[in-house]
Amino acid sequence: MDGLDSAQLRTLAAVVAEGSFDAAARLLHVTPSAVSQRIKALEEIVGQVLVRRARPCVATDAGRPLLRLAGQLALLEREALADARGPLAGGGLTRVAVVVNADSLATWFPAALARLPQRAGLSFDLRQDDQDHTAELLRDGSVTAAVTAQREAVQGCRVLGLGAMRYRALATPEFAASHFGEGLTASALAGAPLIVFDRKDRVQHRFIRVVTGRPLDPPVHYVPSVPAFSAAIRLGLGWGLVPEQIAAADLGGGRCVDLAPGRHLDVPLYWQHWRLESDVLNALTAAVRAVATETLR
Repeated sequence: MDGLDSAQLRTLAAVVAEGSFDAAARLLHVTPSAVSQRIKALEEIVGQVLVRRARPCVATDAGRPLLRLAGQLALLEREALADARGPLAGGGLTRVAVVVNADSLATWFPAALARLPQRAGLSFDLRQDDQDHTAELLRDGSVTAAVTAQREAVQGCRVLGLGAMRYRALATPEFAASHFGEGLTASALAGAPLIVFDRKDRVQHRFIRVVTGRPLDPPVHYVPSVPAFSAAIRLGLGWGLVPEQIAAADLGGGRCVDLAPGRHLDVPLYWQHWRLESDVLNALTAAVRAVATETLR
């Protein structure tokens, strides 16, 4: 069997990252026909279909290990070239793809990127997903690192504990008086409208189960934006769990009240990244751990 070709691996990564053969061709400055030929040649070497031709294109189970390999080789190649050329030489961009849950992205995570030493040619491709699902992008090779709720290491990755994100149950004073006059009873929680980020978000339902000891199915408003989520609570559309970093302003200004003073929900977070000896990954990991230590519980 022929060996793997680096150009073919780069093309596979481009097709999956950009979502189509045409977009990958524009990124790589080649024709769509050349992209198609490279993917077909790689599939012939492996003997498996590697890309599901859909909108967007996605890697198959057979393609995922090669997608991960393509990303690892690209990162190591860029670092090796930078070391060989010296710090004053120019070069291409080193793109690091990271998936982060929405609440971390809206609070502490950008500060970790800002804390990195300024290095030429480094760019970040940030993806967003629920903390219970971010590890999937590591598993399929789409990203280099992830903030995740999964403590078990994905194959080929290292995992480090970051701390816990603390959530407070918030509502407007008027909403609380109308729906929770007798406290967070099971009947009140079952009937009060609930703000939920998206259909992957189970934080609110987890809190309900902690409080009542059983699952409930309240009416739900889905609001998939961190600013709009908090705004929906402030406008009295429902109640919801808000990270304490964001909740502080609304509680301090009297716009919202804590529905369960002294009670909260802590969601442990972990940092998982490819098991590579990489200066970029080491610097990123150090910055993420430092900011998480200062910010998370």
